[in-house]
Amino acid sequence: MKKRIIIAMMAVITIILAACSSGFEGNMNRELGDFSYTNQQHETVTLDDIKGTPTLVNFIFTNCDTVCPPMTYNMSQVQAEIESAGIEDYQIVSFSVDPENDTPEALQEFMSAYEMNEDKWNFLTGYSQKEIIEIALDSFQQIVADDPTTDQVVHQTFFYLINKDGTVVKSYDGITDVPTDEIVSDLKTVAKE
Repeated sequence: MKKRIIIAMMAVITIILAACSSGFEGNMNRELGDFSYTNQQHETVTLDDIKGTPTLVNFIFTNCDTVCPPMTYNMSQVQAEIESAGIEDYQIVSFSVDPENDTPEALQEFMSAYEMNEDKWNFLTGYSQKEIIEIALDSFQQIVADDPTTDQVVHQTFFYLINKDGTVVKSYDGITDVPTDEIVSDLKTVAKE
């Protein structure tokens, strides 16, 4: 009799713990460094603007002739799914890795090629190449490097999820096998935390 009671209690505890578990498994734990940059509307965006709202991040540049256009398209498709799911508490940030050439006007022109909710998406510039190399490495474990033989900038093709505390908690493939359903699910989870 006692054995059955103990087994039943363990089963109830397991069910309660499973219900409390978010199912979210991050693969990163990096603090987003402090910053104050300029978006496509010449507005200042800071770390304080990121904190408090789950944020998806990627790295692009407007003169990119390889991965940036498909990454931006993929992120726009993720955004469409986020909005289809009724999620309103989110934002997207795209850091330019070519800030010398990516003026707010160049970023606006780049954005115009995609269907997106611009109210939820900031394209950032207004820093030095050295600064973006440092923030990419320190906060996102991402490599950004100037290619001295071309006008291109080398960077990785990940999407990143930042929680409300400003911590980078997960990275995703942003180019070939974008896990859109997983990103939407994870965004919902961190929005509730």
